[in-house]
Amino acid sequence: MVVFTYLILGSCAGVLAGLFGIGGGLIIVPTLIISFDLKGVAPEVATHLAVGTSLATIIFTSLSSIVSHHRKAAVRWAVFRPLAIGLTLGAIAGVLTAGSLSGSLLRLFIGIFAVAIGVQMALALKPKPARSLPRDSALVGVGGIIGWAAAIFGIGGGSMTVPYLNWNNISIQQAVGTSAACGLPIALMGAATNVVEGWQAPELPVWSLGFVYLPALAGIALTSIPFARVGAGLAHRLPATTLKRCFSLLLFIVGGRFILQGLEVL
Repeated sequence: MVVFTYLILGSCAGVLAGLFGIGGGLIIVPTLIISFDLKGVAPEVATHLAVGTSLATIIFTSLSSIVSHHRKAAVRWAVFRPLAIGLTLGAIAGVLTAGSLSGSLLRLFIGIFAVAIGVQMALALKPKPARSLPRDSALVGVGGIIGWAAAIFGIGGGSMTVPYLNWNNISIQQAVGTSAACGLPIALMGAATNVVEGWQAPELPVWSLGFVYLPALAGIALTSIPFARVGAGLAHRLPATTLKRCFSLLLFIVGGRFILQGLEVL
C-alpha cells in the first residue's frame, strides 16, 4: 500500500510539474510528511526528510519536463544560465537554513507557504508583463533568492520563477518551460546538500540517505517521469484556471493543517 501511494504521488507530481512548471514539490512535501507521520518517523526528522526527498524527486520530474518543453522551443536557455548560478548557491543556503530549524517550525513555515501559494493560484494573482529582463548579474541575485526559498520548502521554485519571468515579458509558455529547467539546479544541489546535512541525523528510518528516503524517491521517480510529459503536453493545449483553483483548495486544507500542528507544538 505504501509503495502504491508513492507511485500515485509520483504521477500527480509529474503532471503538476509539466502543467504548471512547479516541480511537483507542493504536493510531494505535504504528502510525504503525512506518510512519514503514519509510519511513525520521529517528528524532528520527518519534515526535513520530506523536504530532502522531494528535492531529490524533482531531479527526475525536471529532466523529463525539460525535454518536453525544449522540443516545443519553450525553454529560454540564455535566461536560464545566469539564473542557474544563483539557484545553485541559493539552494545550498536554503538547505542549511532549513537544517537550523526544528521540525515543527519548518512544518509551520511550509504550511504558511502552501496557503500563500493557494491564495495566489485561486485568485490568479500575478504581475502583469511590465518590464524587460534585467542584466545577467541581477538574474543571478534573483536566482539566489528563489533557490534559497525553494530549498527550504522542498519545491522546484516554479511558483516563484514563473510569475517573475512572466512579469519580465516572457510568455507564459516559455516561463513555464524555463521554470522547469530552473528546477534542476535547485533539485540537484538541494538534494545533495540534504544528503550531507542529514548524514548523522538520529532516528532516520531504514533506507534513508541523509534526509532522502530512498523507497519514496524510487516510487515517485518511476511514475513522475512519464507523467511530466503528459503535463507538459497539457500545458500547451488546455486552460489551467480550473485545475489551479482545485489545486489551491488542496493547498488550503493541507497548509492549514500544518499551520495548526506547528502552532500546537510552539
